[in-house]
Amino acid sequence: MNAVVKFLKRFQLNSPVILTYALVSLVVLGLNMVFGQKLNLLLFSVSRTAPTDLLLYPRLILHAVGHASFSHYIGNFLVILLVGPMLEEKYGSLNLLIMMLITSVVTGLSFILLSRYGNLLGASGVAFMMILLSSFVNIQKGRIPITVVLVIILFIGQEAVAGLTSTDNISQLTHVIGGICGAVLGTYINRKKMVVGDAAQ
Repeated sequence: MNAVVKFLKRFQLNSPVILTYALVSLVVLGLNMVFGQKLNLLLFSVSRTAPTDLLLYPRLILHAVGHASFSHYIGNFLVILLVGPMLEEKYGSLNLLIMMLITSVVTGLSFILLSRYGNLLGASGVAFMMILLSSFVNIQKGRIPITVVLVIILFIGQEAVAGLTSTDNISQLTHVIGGICGAVLGTYINRKKMVVGDAAQ
């Protein structure tokens, strides 16, 4: 028993928000496999619907938890588990959670407003937000890192090409909007810290 306890103590809960997100999404995926995607249609996807539909509002957040398949889940969380812990350490758990919620709502609303059919689910928007946000980690006062410019150019170029040539049902719009959220939030949160730093001096 002691050996088991000592072994478990070797593991560190280094990123509670990201790990919780990954676990909750995995549980939701498992439940949908059991119930034949009914939960995704009910709660964990967003589509164009009337404003009087009360489930519309929780779906704006919960759609980022649902996934259509295990490969869909893996594709998103390979990125999130790789980049997310670094961002959570840099910006703090609460700040990262707020940025994830903002991205979920913005991508959900964008899909409702700009897409005429289908539904949106998955963590793609959050994943692309984190990709762009990670480019701002080492930003310095008054300077724009070349890596940020390159990531934005390559990202927009790749998604534009994918949007024109892709035949799958993964929304390229969500990727672009998620990336824009990452760029805007990264700029805002770093500028806010700069102002505080300048004031302190």
